[in-house]
Amino acid sequence: MARHIVSDLDKSKLKRPAMKEKKQRCKTDSQERSSTRCDEGTFAKLFGFNTSDLASFKCLLVLLYRPTDPASLGVVRCLFGLLMVFDIPEERGLAIADFRWGDPLECRFPLFNFLPQPSLQCMIMLYMVMWLGALGITLGFFFRTSCVAFASTYWYIFLLDKSSWNNHSYLYGLLAILLLPSQANLYCSLDSWLWPKKQKMAPLWNYAILRYQFFLLYFLAGLKKFDYDWLNGYSMTYLANHWVFEPFRVFMTPAQVDLWIIHVGGFLLDLTIAFWLFFDKTRPPALLFCASFHLMNSQIFSIGMFPYVCLVTLPLFCNPSWPRKLLSMTTVGNDCDSCTEDSPSSLEPIYSRDKKALTWKHYLVFSCLATHVTVQAVLPYSHSVTKGFNNWTSGLYGYSWDMMVHSWNTILILPRVVDNASGKEMFLDPEAWVQNDRWSKHVDMVHQWAKCVQRNVYQTQGITDISVHLDVWSSLNGRFQQRMYDPRVDLTKAQWSPFETPSWIMPLLTELSYWRIKLPEIEEDIFSWSNHTDVLFVADFPGLSMENFIAHGLGNVSLTVLEGEVEFIQNTHNSESKVIRRSNLKAGEHTNVKDSAFHHVKTVSHTPSCYMYTFINKTAQNLKENYEDYVPNSGLNVLGLHDSMALRYRNLKLSLKLVWNALLHTIFGVPVPRRVKRA
Repeated sequence: MARHIVSDLDKSKLKRPAMKEKKQRCKTDSQERSSTRCDEGTFAKLFGFNTSDLASFKCLLVLLYRPTDPASLGVVRCLFGLLMVFDIPEERGLAIADFRWGDPLECRFPLFNFLPQPSLQCMIMLYMVMWLGALGITLGFFFRTSCVAFASTYWYIFLLDKSSWNNHSYLYGLLAILLLPSQANLYCSLDSWLWPKKQKMAPLWNYAILRYQFFLLYFLAGLKKFDYDWLNGYSMTYLANHWVFEPFRVFMTPAQVDLWIIHVGGFLLDLTIAFWLFFDKTRPPALLFCASFHLMNSQIFSIGMFPYVCLVTLPLFCNPSWPRKLLSMTTVGNDCDSCTEDSPSSLEPIYSRDKKALTWKHYLVFSCLATHVTVQAVLPYSHSVTKGFNNWTSGLYGYSWDMMVHSWNTILILPRVVDNASGKEMFLDPEAWVQNDRWSKHVDMVHQWAKCVQRNVYQTQGITDISVHLDVWSSLNGRFQQRMYDPRVDLTKAQWSPFETPSWIMPLLTELSYWRIKLPEIEEDIFSWSNHTDVLFVADFPGLSMENFIAHGLGNVSLTVLEGEVEFIQNTHNSESKVIRRSNLKAGEHTNVKDSAFHHVKTVSHTPSCYMYTFINKTAQNLKENYEDYVPNSGLNVLGLHDSMALRYRNLKLSLKLVWNALLHTIFGVPVPRRVKRA
C-alpha cells in the first residue's frame, strides 16, 4: 500500500512538469492567436480587408462581391455625367460640328481606316445621342441604356479623329465603360426612386476597379515624369509667372518655382498621391493637396472638364457612406441610423459569402476585370510593339498618361506638292483641309494626311500623278528647332506599318541637348539689347539645306553659327534668281541676312550644325513688350471666369441650334446650314 502511495506521488511529480509544459504551450498558442488577430486587425484597418480574404481565388472573388454602400458611387456617377453634359459641346466639339465634320474634303485621322464617317447631320445626331446618354447618367435614369448610348457614340467619335486625342478624353471613355456594369444607379438616381429594387448594396469591385483606374492615372503619370527633361525643368517653362504661383514667388525666384514646385513637386505628387489617398490617416491631407493641384490646373491650362472630373472622383477613395453621413449632419432631426429604408445596415447583401453560391457570371465578371487591369497596366508601355506610332516621343498622346511631359514649339510646316508630269512645284497652305496642327507631330497621321492631299488634289485639280513632301520644323522641350521628317521623301509612296519604325523620320538631335544649359544665358544677353530683339535657335543635319525667307518687318537680322559648319547663300527677292552672296561659316562666325529675300543655309560639316537668328521685330502691333509675361504654350488658359462661362453659354446655344437643325433635316428634309472657315 505504501509502495502504491509512493508510486502515485512519484507519478504526480512526473505529471506536474508535463502539465506545466502543456499550460505553457496553451499560453503560447493563445498569445500567437492573439498576435495574429492583432495583426489581422491592423491589416484590416489599413486596407479594409483581412489577409484571409486573399487565401484563395474563391476568397478573393467573395471579397470582390462584398456588399458595399453605393452612396459614394451614386454621387460620383451623377457629377461625372453632369460634367460630360458640359464637355460635349466644348471638347467633344458639338458646338463646332459643322466646322469639324461638314467639309467632305477635310482630312480625317481615324485609328482604323475602315471606320466610316457619316454625313454632317448624322454626326450631329450621334452627338445628340451622346448628350442624352450623359444626361441619363447624371439623373440615373435608364442608367444602363444611358451608359450604352454615351459610351458607344463617345468611342466612335473618339476613334474617328486621333488629332483631338488626349489623356483625359481617353479617361472619360474608360469611366463610361466601367460605370456600365456597376450598380451606380442604386443611390441618387431616378431609377432607384421609380423602380426600387430589393438589392440595396453594390459589390466592392464597383469601387475597386474605379480606384484602380485613378491609381494608374496618378501613379503612371508620376512614372512618366521620371524623365530627364521633366526632372531638370525643361518640359513646362514660363508657368512660374502665372498668378496661381504668386504665394511661392514671395520666397522663390521664377526659375526655382519652375524647377522645384512645378517639375519636382508635380513629379512627387503624381507618383505618391494615390498611395496617400488609400489610407484613412493620410487621406485628409492628400485630398487637400490633390484638390489644390486640380484647381490650379483648371486655372493654368485650357483642358476642359478634366480637373473637375478628377475633383468629383476623389470621394471614391473615401468611406462609401460619406453622402449619408453628410446628409444626416445637414438634416435637422434626422439620424442616419434611423433611415432604415436606405441605411446600409438594413440593405440586403448583393451576394452571399457562401463560396458555393459562386456562379459563372461571377467568374465572367472577374475575367473582364482582370483583362481590364492587365490591359491598362501594359498599354502605356506598349510602344516597343506599336513602333509605327512612335516619333520623337513614344506613341500617340492619348493613352500613355505622359501628361505635360512633352512641350512642342513648331515654327514651320511646309507642305510641297509636285506635279510629276509637268515638274511644277506647288506649296500648300498647312491649314488647308485640317482642323489643327497636331497631325504634323505624329508620323502615322502624316502618312494619312499625305494620302488625303493626294486624293483632294485629284478631286479639285484633276492631277493624278503627284508627289507630296513635308518639311516640319519643331522644338521639343526647349531644344533647337529641327526638321522632323525627311523633306526628300515622297510621302505618297512612303511605307508605314503600325509595327515598324518609319525610315523617313529624322531623329531628335539629342547630342545637342547640352546646349539647353547655355541657351537661356544667350537669350538673356540678346533680350538685353532692346525690348524688341528676339532669337531663334536652329539645328540641321549634314548635307541638308534650309530655305528661309526673311519678312520685311524684321530688321538687323543676323545668323551666327554655334556649332558645325554651314554654307550660307543669299538670294535676291526671288528664290530662283541669281546668287548675290555665298560664304562658309564656322562656329563663332556670323553674317548679316538681307530682309525681303530668300536665303539658303546648308550644313556642310560631317556632324549636325546649330546656329541662331537674331533680329528686331519692327512691326509695332506684333511686338511683345514684356517677354517675361510671354507664354508660348497654346494649351494655357487665358480666359477669366466670366469669359469662360460666357463661352460655355455660347457653345450650349450653338449646340442646341445644330441639334435642332439636324432634327429638322431628319424629319422634314430641311438642309442643315453649315458655317465655313474664313480664309
